[in-house]
Amino acid sequence: MLRPVVVGWDGSSRSIAAADWAAREALRRGLSLQVMQAWEGVTSPCDRERPELNAPRCLARHALTDAADRLRATYPKLSVSTRHVAGSATDVLIAVGAEAELLVLGSRAVSGVGGFIAGSVAQVVVGHVARPVVLVRERGTLEDEHLPDADGRPSTHTPYRDVVVGVDPGSASEELLAFAFESAALRDAPLRVVHTWRPPYVQAAAVARAHRAVAASAARSLAAAVAPWREKFPSVEVHELVLEGRASEALPTAGQEAGLLVVGRRIRVGRLGAHTGSVAHAAIHHARCPVVVVAHE
Repeated sequence: MLRPVVVGWDGSSRSIAAADWAAREALRRGLSLQVMQAWEGVTSPCDRERPELNAPRCLARHALTDAADRLRATYPKLSVSTRHVAGSATDVLIAVGAEAELLVLGSRAVSGVGGFIAGSVAQVVVGHVARPVVLVRERGTLEDEHLPDADGRPSTHTPYRDVVVGVDPGSASEELLAFAFESAALRDAPLRVVHTWRPPYVQAAAVARAHRAVAASAARSLAAAVAPWREKFPSVEVHELVLEGRASEALPTAGQEAGLLVVGRRIRVGRLGAHTGSVAHAAIHHARCPVVVVAHE
């Protein structure tokens, strides 16, 4: 049975942008879309005929139905369903995310230069859900996924922007590379595979030689990790980038003009609970495009 694309919806502008992105992604993948709403308030029966008696929960459910109707009208080829579940948003999204092909959440845009903000719910969910989680910027549009036209204006008729994925060849995961290559193939977009390296501590006289050696070794490791995926996805145009520096700094920079940034999160639980890791955390907070966090062992 195919898993649906699930989007968390609360009626905010960021959840509306996330729902539209999720709808387009579901169509690209040939999947259904499920619009999820969590409710923590008091439950009571709903009465459409006497709206003055409606409790806030009922109004929220009606708004959810209206949102689904809008999505069906906008994307008539898409199968859209809704779920209204009692419980905290965090608990509900973690539970539902385990059943999803991917879970899509909205995040507040940062005014001015920068990326976007993941609220406390999104950060907790990303750290606990084992399926891919996508964070979509508030006010993100279909035009943002495409390159500008010849005059520099937003367009939906130009090619898709690059997909960027950060890879550590020493622990490259099947899930991470599979998601990145599949996403690029679905968009007919170039894929930039980024690996960062740090220079070793050496005496000043040997700095240049050591840098060349480490950079060459990093390039060979990246090429070896990517080679099997090039064979599986021969139609994807792949660019391998080996950059000096910290991945948490280099990846958001490399993804500034991308349409999608894919990062990994190693599944491990510390004393304070599950966490996203420094690279995923930086990407979530500083990238301008949608960020996919793919959990792996």
